[in-house]
Order: sequence, then C-alpha cells, then structure tokens
Amino acid sequence: MDFSENSIVKLLNIKYPIIEGGMAWVGTAKLAAEVSNAGGLGTIGSGSMTPDILKEQIKKIKELTNKPYAVNIIMINPFIEDIINIVIEEKVPVVIMAAGNPGKYIPILKSNNIITGAVVSSENLALRLEKKGIDFIVGEGMECGGHIGDVTTMVIIPKLTSILKIPVIAAGGIADGRGMVAVFMLGASGIQMGTRFIASYECEAHENYKNKILKAGIRDSVITGIKMGHPARSIKNKFVKNINKIESESIEEAERLLIGSLKKAHIDGDNDNGSFMAGQSVGLIENIKSVKEIIEDLCSDMDYTIKNFSGVLSK
Repeated sequence: MDFSENSIVKLLNIKYPIIEGGMAWVGTAKLAAEVSNAGGLGTIGSGSMTPDILKEQIKKIKELTNKPYAVNIIMINPFIEDIINIVIEEKVPVVIMAAGNPGKYIPILKSNNIITGAVVSSENLALRLEKKGIDFIVGEGMECGGHIGDVTTMVIIPKLTSILKIPVIAAGGIADGRGMVAVFMLGASGIQMGTRFIASYECEAHENYKNKILKAGIRDSVITGIKMGHPARSIKNKFVKNINKIESESIEEAERLLIGSLKKAHIDGDNDNGSFMAGQSVGLIENIKSVKEIIEDLCSDMDYTIKNFSGVLSK
C-alpha cells in the first residue's frame, strides 16, 4: 500500500505510519533504530533513564540509523528539565510526551524545530494540547500495556478524530494488519505498537519476557494500580497478583514493591518479582519475528484485509 500521502508519514518523513511505543527499559536505541530502518518511527523510551544514559542512547541511535526517530519523555521523570535540554542539544527530530500534561514544553521544543506528539487517554487534554500547537496526538486505549486510561481504543480514536484537526495515532490492542485497518476506519492516521515489538529478535528484553508474551492469552494481561491512582497493564504472574492484593491493604507497600520491578522483568526475566508490562494484544502474538518482518507483515496484512473487505461485509 502506498502511504506517501498519509499525513503522519509526511509529517515525520517515514515510509510507514507505524510508531514504536515509548517503552521504559524495553525501548532501547537498538530496537528503535531497527524500527526506523524498517520504515517506521523508532522510539527511545527514556522513562527509566537518567540524563547521562539518555544521552548515550541518543548517540547510539545516531550511529545505527540515519532515519527519523523519537524520544519518549514522561512528565513524572524527576530529571525532566535536564532531559528536555538534552533532546534540544542533540537535535532529536521527534519528541513524544506522556504521563501528564506536557503543554509547557511544547513551545520550546517547537522553537527548536522538534516535532512534538503526546500520548493521551483524555479528549480534553488532547484539545488543550492542540491549542498549544502540538503536531500530533497518540490516542491510548486501555488495551495498551504499561500505564493506561479507562477508555477503549474503539471509543477514544473516533472521539479524538472527530474533534481534532491534527493527525491522531491509535494505540492499544493493535498487533496485525486487521487492527491497523480497523483504526484507519475510525479516522486514525497511523498506529503505535509496543507489545508486538517486544516479541522481536532485535528487542533486548529477557527471553522470559518474550516467551511470556507468546504464551499469554487475551485475558492474561491485567491491571494493577487502580487504587494507587496510576493503573498499569502487565502480564499476569505471581508479582502482579501480589500487588493487587497488597494495594487493597497498603498503597505505600505496593508502591515500594513496584520500585525496580520493570528492570527485574526486562533484565532478569524474574517472574516472581518482575512487572512484565504488555497489552491485551499478547493474545494475538504467536511468534518472534524480526522488526522488518513485523512491519512488512503488518502492511501486507492490511492490503489483504482491504482487498477482501467486501467479502467480510457479506458474512
């Protein structure tokens, strides 16, 4: 399929309207470079990084690709001011912000010729950011892995596309070409995927992490943190069950146990103490592939689905 006239493809100067989700620990320069080299927009997830580590990762991705890439910045990062300065100094082409209201940073980023996007689960925040001049919005359905809102992709995307003039990217529950076609029909200009890219050869996550994705069904990613006020979706395991129990008794203890749990999953593959963040799309993922194969399969599946659309309507 020819995406040359697609709004997000033209805005980001990429081949396919496919963005890698900004995953903490998982979203390394290596994985991001592979996504960019394959025609999508790779994203360095800075959520777990100190400023020095982020700087190293940016230098690394510049060595691995000459294609556009993004840095994901979460508003709750204690080093956020330093991180904003680093992406400006390093001339990062795209910044995608999340976990809060990034409105105050949009003017300085845009004045430094950085394309800006934000992950939102609220139409009100999306409207405020559009008024601030943000370039695109990622609408995050609650099917996503990691920190989530409480509205599904099927609802948030048509709402956002009906009220915004800027491009909307769909995130949540997308792992194949059928999902890609579906969100385009809802008005999206592209997709953001995280979980599917973890199940790739190039992802540096522990093999236990990848295997858990392959073995999981559609009901095996569950939500924790509702009582703590920051719900997140992870693959069900002993640790997640424990968190759900403890947060009903002591929010402080649950928050203490969560410290370092992403690292334990990504680096150590620790099933008893790790938080394996992943979306409901785990139930759709059956194999490990290269990033290039994942993106090519998405596009060929999308073409096949569109060509056979009339047959679907007749069922």
